[in-house]
Order: sequence, then structure tokens, then C-alpha cells
Amino acid sequence: MSWPFIAVFLSGWLYVDARYRGPRWQGWLFKPVTLLLLLLLAWRAPVLTTNGYLIVLGLMVTLIADALLLLPRERFLYAIGAFFLSHLLYTLSFASQMSFTFFWPLPVILLAVGIVLLAIIWTRLEEMRWAILTFIAMSLLMVWVAGEQYFARSTDLAFSLLAGSVLLLLANTVWMISHYRFKFRAADAIVAACYFGGHFLIVRSLYL
Repeated sequence: MSWPFIAVFLSGWLYVDARYRGPRWQGWLFKPVTLLLLLLLAWRAPVLTTNGYLIVLGLMVTLIADALLLLPRERFLYAIGAFFLSHLLYTLSFASQMSFTFFWPLPVILLAVGIVLLAIIWTRLEEMRWAILTFIAMSLLMVWVAGEQYFARSTDLAFSLLAGSVLLLLANTVWMISHYRFKFRAADAIVAACYFGGHFLIVRSLYL
């Protein structure tokens, strides 16, 4: 997996660099290229079972969501819906690999994270309130399912899923705070790094 990893890393780095200081066209080019490379990496996994196909579908929907973000603002709600579906597909993939356990501190922590995030951005959401609320809930559920699997099994695969879902949650959190409340220069680069890192770690689980 070394050469595909290098290709994903370089493409992702060029996108992160573009979001921080590079030309705009560089960002438009390397975001879909990086996701396509991740999709190819997932498709080439040694064994693709139900959970693998769900991850592949999740990446495809993510590509659609990113394409919708390039369209006028009227399509923003559809993009949020597509990201919701992507996280739902990831969650179903995680759930298909686990026997259910309940580690109670995890949902408590995630609930607190969700409440704090909503407290920061709620008054700025306007007509997007319920869409964003639903998306945040889906992101937290994804991390919860991945976390329950890790605390039940403590394998490298489970850790990769948990770390990937946490990075995606972090990317969503930073993006929402930057978009709706506090804009800061490094936000786009942080979001991009967490975004690609999260997807990569989830795809990596197919090789473990």
C-alpha cells in the first residue's frame, strides 16, 4: 500500500497547501483527485465484504457532496444531506463489524461535544438549523459506533475506524465554527487535513 499511500498523501498535501496559501485552481483540482485516489485505494482492498462496499459508497457520496458545494448556495442544503448520507454509510459499515457493547462515558462525552458546538453556532444557523443539527447528530453517532467497536475489540482495525471518524468529526466541527461563528486563516487547512486524514484511516481499515 506504500505507493497508493504516497499518491494520496501528496495529492492531499497539495490541496491542504492550496487552502492555506495556494492558488484557487489547485484546491479545485486536488480535492476530487485525492478523493478519487482514496476511492481507488478502497476498491483495491484485498477482500471487499459488505462493510467494504459501504465504505466505497460512502466515498462516492462524499464526492457528490463536494461537487454540490461548488454549485450556487441553493445547493448547500443538498450537500449537507449528501455528507449526512456518507456518514450514515460509514456508520452502517462500522456497525456491520461489531457485537454491541456499551461504554457509557463515550456517549456522554460526545453529547457534551454536540451541545457545546450547537451553543457556539446555533444563533447563526438561521434556516439551516435543523439540517445542521441532524448532520451533527449523525457525525456523533458515527464516532460512537466506531468507539464502541474499539472499546469492545481494541484491534488495529477498530482503532483506525475510531481515529478516522474522530478526525471527520473534528473537520466538521472546525468547519462549522469557522463558517458560522469565528473565521480564521488556518481553518481551511485544518479542515482539509482532518477531512482527508479521516477518510484515509477509514479506507486503511480495509487493509487490516
